[in-house]
Amino acid sequence: MRIAPWMHVVAPGGGVRLDELLPVSGTVHVVRLNGQDMPDEISAFREFDEALRFPEYFGWNWDALYDCLRDLRWLSADAHVLIIESAESALADDEVARDEFFRTLWRAGRRWSYTKRPEGATLSRLFVVLSCGTESADSLATRLGEIQGSSDH
Repeated sequence: MRIAPWMHVVAPGGGVRLDELLPVSGTVHVVRLNGQDMPDEISAFREFDEALRFPEYFGWNWDALYDCLRDLRWLSADAHVLIIESAESALADDEVARDEFFRTLWRAGRRWSYTKRPEGATLSRLFVVLSCGTESADSLATRLGEIQGSSDH
């Protein structure tokens, strides 16, 4: 399911075509994370820090995660793809942190997509792919839609 040009929820057998998820050209930096390895905030920050090799100034909080995700210039690539497998498991026992996690990913993706572009063209340089079980896909997509609505105000 395409939530936004930069954010997708995929489930096994979901029928999402690869060309819908990846940029058409250029160098692409792909990072795979696992939501099961992110039971709490510190674990989530650690996983992102290790996978994306954040600078030493990373502040280990949601604002710092957003700041690093909207920058990424230390990684030489034209586009970045974050694949979070078992996304429904990320911060599953902390609803407030879970919402902040998805809101941070949403905001970073939106920030990367807001560049000068021809009318009608959608460009992004950060793609977030949330992979989850079939039974979780609809509820995750609904929750992301709610987060999108609250972030756009």
